[in-house]
Amino acid sequence: MIGLPHGIILVTGPTGSGKTTTLYSALQEIRSDGTKIITTEDPVEYKLPGICQIQVHSKIGLTFGSSLRSILRHDPDVVLIGEIRDLETAENAIQASLTGHLVFSTLHTNDAAGAYTRLIDMGVEPFLVSSTVEAVMAQRLVRTLCPDCREAWRPSRDELPEDFPFDRIAATPLYRAIGCRECRHVGYRGRVGLFELLVTTDTIRQSSHDRASSWAIKHQAVKQGMRTLRQSGWEKVLAGRTTVDEVVRVTKGNDIINNAPV
Repeated sequence: MIGLPHGIILVTGPTGSGKTTTLYSALQEIRSDGTKIITTEDPVEYKLPGICQIQVHSKIGLTFGSSLRSILRHDPDVVLIGEIRDLETAENAIQASLTGHLVFSTLHTNDAAGAYTRLIDMGVEPFLVSSTVEAVMAQRLVRTLCPDCREAWRPSRDELPEDFPFDRIAATPLYRAIGCRECRHVGYRGRVGLFELLVTTDTIRQSSHDRASSWAIKHQAVKQGMRTLRQSGWEKVLAGRTTVDEVVRVTKGNDIINNAPV
């Protein structure tokens, strides 16, 4: 998706979930001598060589919206907007994508499907949202188990959430946190991301254009094969990287996805 010539790619999630790191990784991946990349951020969190980065300063009128208007006069190939906070920034991002730019940005929503309705609620016309947003990725961070003290665990069906793929643990044990000197008796060391990528297919575009609810958009995306945050979490649990408790802590179960394929 990050190789598209134009359009908007959004990353959503709460503060501290790694959205900026993900976007910086995308910029590093597509950076080249022939690609002009300009960012407008608040604040500039990492300094990236070969990329022009602008720190917004609202007290002097240098907002996301005003800086983006100036950026487009320099004819960049790729633009990163730190966050879409208001209608002005959203409209400028839409305009940038319509004029042939690839736009990356973040948005505060609980899941990927909520990004479409959030932009429409801000005041952006639905036909603009459906025609410019190419993909939305929601992400969360969960703690990873300490490899020195994790303990194999064979839970019963009643000990696991209803949507857990219990039939897949017959050959592979789950693990739980214990705590040792290496992890300072916490049971966890490091973190790993859970990801939910919603690609804007023709069906999703039509639903967004028709002002469908985020619930309906998510339902359609799951039917088309989207792996949700919860399912991504269960994959990490089955791989022995994190625990059921961690996934339950940061994700929400949903009856829509209980029987969906992973």
